[in-house]
Amino acid sequence: MASLLLGMDPPRIRGALLVRWCGLFGIAEGAARVALSRMVANDELTTADGFYELAGGLRRRRREQEWSLAPRRRSWRGAWRMAAVEPVARSAAERHALRDAMQHLLCAELREGLWVRPDNLPDEADPAAARSIADAQCAWWTGRPAADPLALADRLFAPTTWADRADALTRRLDAVTRRLSAGDAGLEADGFLAGAESLVHVRADPLLPDALLPTDWPGDALRDAYRSYRGAFGDATTGWFRRNRD
Repeated sequence: MASLLLGMDPPRIRGALLVRWCGLFGIAEGAARVALSRMVANDELTTADGFYELAGGLRRRRREQEWSLAPRRRSWRGAWRMAAVEPVARSAAERHALRDAMQHLLCAELREGLWVRPDNLPDEADPAAARSIADAQCAWWTGRPAADPLALADRLFAPTTWADRADALTRRLDAVTRRLSAGDAGLEADGFLAGAESLVHVRADPLLPDALLPTDWPGDALRDAYRSYRGAFGDATTGWFRRNRD
């Protein structure tokens, strides 16, 4: 439900339709309504007059998602950002929160307690919640590795693995988009999953400097394919919701 709303503009839908949508994935009506109630209680959704709308952290996640589809990188001069964990006692929950935050900040763990990435992203790239968690537990530095930065980036971020998966997802999105555009019925569930998997992968793009990327980097191709898919999928889901109104 959150993924569907994250792809809508505005991120708002009538609850009855949202419950019916869940049925495409084998989710019973009662289970869907319980999930909606829990999301409202967790401040992930607001509800009024039978409609549900994204709120709180999910609303912020939508802004971050849109940035990831049109990211901006700064020119890179060889420096790396480093976050060194402060030598104080931390709970298991704090350690878990930091690991999750560093993933959102597109940093990799060089060794325990030291997170790094090339310093080529603007401040706007940092999700505010993730940066706040990192700032509370770490000291930030900049530096340059003595080792080969290309080999270091390959070891820490595995860009070739990301690229191989991106190529496969681009082909899948292109196929789904063609079928949706041709009016192929019954693709709502499969098409949704293809888009959701692709968007998760887009958000995992390490956004490395060009000098540290393999040739023919497929990041832009995957984003272009997703934007084309989103238009076709939006038309298909609009038709589905019209057909399934009370």
